[in-house]
Amino acid sequence: MGALDMLPPGDGPGHELSVFEQIALGLQHQGWVVVANALPSGLAADLFAQVRTDSECRFALAGVGRSSDHVLNRFIRRDRIRWIEGTGETEQQWLAWCGRLQTFLNRQLFLGLFSFESHFAHYQPGDFYKKHVDAFRPDGSERGARRVVSLVTYLNPGWQLADGGELVVYDVDGDAALQKVMPAYGTVVVFLSTEVPHEVLPSTRDRYSIAGWFRVNGSVADRPDPPR
Repeated sequence: MGALDMLPPGDGPGHELSVFEQIALGLQHQGWVVVANALPSGLAADLFAQVRTDSECRFALAGVGRSSDHVLNRFIRRDRIRWIEGTGETEQQWLAWCGRLQTFLNRQLFLGLFSFESHFAHYQPGDFYKKHVDAFRPDGSERGARRVVSLVTYLNPGWQLADGGELVVYDVDGDAALQKVMPAYGTVVVFLSTEVPHEVLPSTRDRYSIAGWFRVNGSVADRPDPPR
């Protein structure tokens, strides 16, 4: 299984099934996978149009940590985000595509994925996100939601290597860089949230993406699973 799988742009069920199969195989065999031209072309175009036309005031500085541990730290990350709530047809189509992927992964890998959350991300020139993992391994003390599978989708037509902004995927110890992924239009990266350290390098132009997480149900009697 290669680290990068190329697919021609497509919109039919056969293309979607091929994308989902490659994602499941990548997660199963190495814990991460990169699939170029993964999104349906119409959906990618609509998402790009939406993120480019959204008012910048709808985006907020991104923080690190969750719930009561959430803080802003400009030394770790500098992107701006807007959560996707399913408002409008484009967001609904995106969530439906992710819902079908969730169902497929549960059937193929028995992951028990329960819910999904995602946001648009805008990295201005020079913005970055230092090396991190999206979730810590469970130790029995955590409460509430837990991210299991991370998904990143890139919305950058005409991106060139000289533009920078690569996603760097590291080994499980965070020591060796395994691959640099150019944030090219329609590329999807999927990885295990607790197992794959990664970082976003600075770019020389505006960089747009969607970050999302499939989660297991962390509800308990006195603390229901929060949306994020």
